[in-house]
Amino acid sequence: MSDIETWEKIGIMGGTFNPIHMGHLLLAQWAMEEAGLNGVIFMPTGNSYMKDKIEMLPGSERLAMTRLAIHGRECFSCSDLEVKRGGNTYTYETLESLQCMYPRARLYFIVGADCLFSIENWYRPDKIFRHCTLLAASRDGAPMEMLEEKRRELAKHHGADILLMAFPNMEISSTDIRRRCREGRSIQYLVPDRVREYIAQNHFYKNL
Repeated sequence: MSDIETWEKIGIMGGTFNPIHMGHLLLAQWAMEEAGLNGVIFMPTGNSYMKDKIEMLPGSERLAMTRLAIHGRECFSCSDLEVKRGGNTYTYETLESLQCMYPRARLYFIVGADCLFSIENWYRPDKIFRHCTLLAASRDGAPMEMLEEKRRELAKHHGADILLMAFPNMEISSTDIRRRCREGRSIQYLVPDRVREYIAQNHFYKNL
């Protein structure tokens, strides 16, 4: 088991993980190396107020797949904090809870760089900025100059601490994986083998 209490710099990787795929794992590893993190906690969302629920597997199943995906990696951990929380899931609440659980650690919330242009519309963005450093990965070829300008703007108006990192553009998405499952096509190499086997055994995403 990961000894998270000893980690001084903790990455937080949130998402629906419906399902988790290799791109998520590579981003977490990339963030660790870029920011010198001790490890990354994967945080499957519970009842996200920003996501369409139609194709969403129950939190318990997405949590199970996430645990299978990170099996054997001491620098990766998985939390059921959001899955177990009742009602809508808000990022600021998760960060507040984690800060209480690991008071000596600095939290790094890993996001896609596109989030920099929408995070002010999230619920209580001021509290998000207060409890973490945003580690923003440019995954879609967005010019770093544009991202740097937005980073400075958020720092000026909200006191946000933001680190930018370039990340290889990967054409892997949970949406495409679900589509391939519906069509009976292979998802090998898109998700970890344990996750692929779990999806097949449970016939997930077949009848959406």
